[in-house]
Formats: sequence, C-alpha cells, structure tokens
Amino acid sequence: MEILEVKGLTKEFGGIKAVKDVNLSVRKDSITGIIGPNGAGKTTFFNLLTGIYIPSSGEIVYHLKDTVAGKSIQPQKMPSHGIARTFQNIRLFKEMTVLENVLLGNHPNLKYSVFSALFRLTPFFTGEEKAVGEAMALLKIFNLADKCDEKAKNLPYGDQRRLEIARAMASKPSLLLLDEPAAGMNPQETKELTQLIKWVKETFQLSVILIEHDMSLVMNLCDDLFVFDYGNLIAQGTPAEIQVHPEVIKAYLGGENIA
Repeated sequence: MEILEVKGLTKEFGGIKAVKDVNLSVRKDSITGIIGPNGAGKTTFFNLLTGIYIPSSGEIVYHLKDTVAGKSIQPQKMPSHGIARTFQNIRLFKEMTVLENVLLGNHPNLKYSVFSALFRLTPFFTGEEKAVGEAMALLKIFNLADKCDEKAKNLPYGDQRRLEIARAMASKPSLLLLDEPAAGMNPQETKELTQLIKWVKETFQLSVILIEHDMSLVMNLCDDLFVFDYGNLIAQGTPAEIQVHPEVIKAYLGGENIA
C-alpha cells in the first residue's frame, strides 16, 4: 500500500527543468531514500512534496487520513495532514530553549482556543500541561531531556540535528521527510542516528523519506531507494539492486559498486 504517489511531476525555473516528469510511489511503513549528487534535484523534489514549490505540471497524491493533492496543500498546513520535515540547513529557533522548540512543533495539535489562552481558562492550562508532558517525553527519547532549558544555539551540532527531528515528531506525523539528517555528523553520531531513525519509525509507525549523501547510512537504513540525476529519476529499487544498477554506477560511482 502506498502512502505517496507522484505522477508526471515537473518543476521548471525559468525554462530549466529541475525535476523532469518523475513518476514514483512510496510504500507505507517504509524508509525510502532519495540519493544523487549535488544539483540532482533532490531538495527541489522535497520542496515540491512539502508545498514550498508548486509543480509546473504533474500531481502529488498523499494517502493519509484523507487523500490530498500536493498542489492544494500550503506548507503551513502540512502538519495538519500528518506531514513533517527537517531541512538540509538546520532551522531551529536558536534563541529559544530546547523545550520551547519542541512545543512549537506540537502547535498543530493544541486543542484550546485563543479565548481560553487569552483569559487563562482551564482548557488552556490543561492543554499546556499535556503539551509540555509530550514534549519532555520526546526529548527523553532523543536524549535531550537534561538540556530542555538550554538555548538551542548552545547545543552541539549533533544535538541540534536531533532536536530538529524531535520538533518534527512533535506534530505527530504519519510521513516524516528528512533532508540530509546526517550532514555534518561524525561516524559515531551517524551510527547512532541510523539506529534512532529505525527506532522512531517502528515505535511511531511512520513512513520516512530521506535525502542523504552518506551511503553507509542509506544502505543500512532504507528499504527502497530512488536515484536522481539532473532532475531525472534514473533508478529505483532496493539498496542491493541499486548497488549494482549500471546507470547508478555510471553516473555516481565511477564504475565502482557502493562499498
């Protein structure tokens, strides 16, 4: 069963096609990798999936609570449809605390009204208490609970990466998109991140799509891979199939298999 279908997706910038007539489907409850060199169209593809860019042509269909077309979803409404993402460049509110960042991610799930918040009525306090409890539970999972009162800018790089994922998880998504989650991490941090993504996927019953250049992470983590080259989808399959795919070897690996 698919959680996402892309049909004839194209995005042009001034006559240049960054994504060219892409057709693919993502299996529900899977971890799917998008790979390719810089400039291959991966982040543009992500931006199309999350409503930041509007397709020049084609269709994006999500099979979530309701089937919805990508063109009709604005970025700020993605969390309410069960879609969350992180970015290649970390985008935390760095002057806010770790806890406050995660609470912001939970905002779409708050049930109390503006009236209740303005006049400090019982639903406001009940909702805030629940939100803080859920945020602290997430921070514990991501080994950040002891740093909940620290400003995000003071965290080490690896912790900032984990905090961004925790904030995305706070919106309780069904589909999580991770844009180069291991960027800038050392080998030990990458290994820990790989295990964390697996655990989060299984525990929260998520579907995950990620862009990544670290081939060891991709091969150890993903169920399916899609390979982009100059905006074209040139290969798709399991990691084992992609390792020996002739077009992938020719385009990215200089004639050598992925180690």
